[in-house]
Amino acid sequence: MKEETSNIKIDFKKGNGLVSAIIQDYKTNVVLMLGYMNEEALQKTLELQKVTFFSRTKNRLWTKGEVSGNYLIVKDILIDCDHDTILVKAEPLGPTCHTGSDTCFDEVLPSSDFLYQLEKIILDRKNNPSDNSYIVSLFKNGINKIVQKVGEEATEVVIEAMDNNNELLKEETSDLLYHLLVLLAEKEISLSEISDVLKKRHSK
Repeated sequence: MKEETSNIKIDFKKGNGLVSAIIQDYKTNVVLMLGYMNEEALQKTLELQKVTFFSRTKNRLWTKGEVSGNYLIVKDILIDCDHDTILVKAEPLGPTCHTGSDTCFDEVLPSSDFLYQLEKIILDRKNNPSDNSYIVSLFKNGINKIVQKVGEEATEVVIEAMDNNNELLKEETSDLLYHLLVLLAEKEISLSEISDVLKKRHSK
């Protein structure tokens, strides 16, 4: 998404050279933080594809994550109707808030978005196998074991669906979704890619 700031019509004069920049998780739509950009910060954001702000206290540019490594990778940039506010849809590479929270607004993820949070946990265990957790053991045992577990859980879902115990059906469905996420992680397919396929089908 290489663009020049001249192609993005922003009225920097309204805020004496600064505009508000709202950062939103591109997957979950959770608002992560708010910062300020001047024209140089916006240009740097476009060049690096990492969210870069102008710090009013330090009087300089700073790229979010330059110290922690928790960068905000730019996925899209939108401008409001008055051309004085920027909405950046980004992929957070770790917690956004300095407190260690995912968002500076302490917003609770809707239950429907917990799958994305679980996906992050599974990927972290895969990439940083520092313990002997169940997830780590699945990855160590390889694709055959993972596929076997998916098959077993799918069978359990079918069995419980034929009975009248919805509580057990919910439990088995949860197990199936969990192991599907492990399978997707092993195959390096993201949940958002699956979502994109479903959206395309729905639009037809």
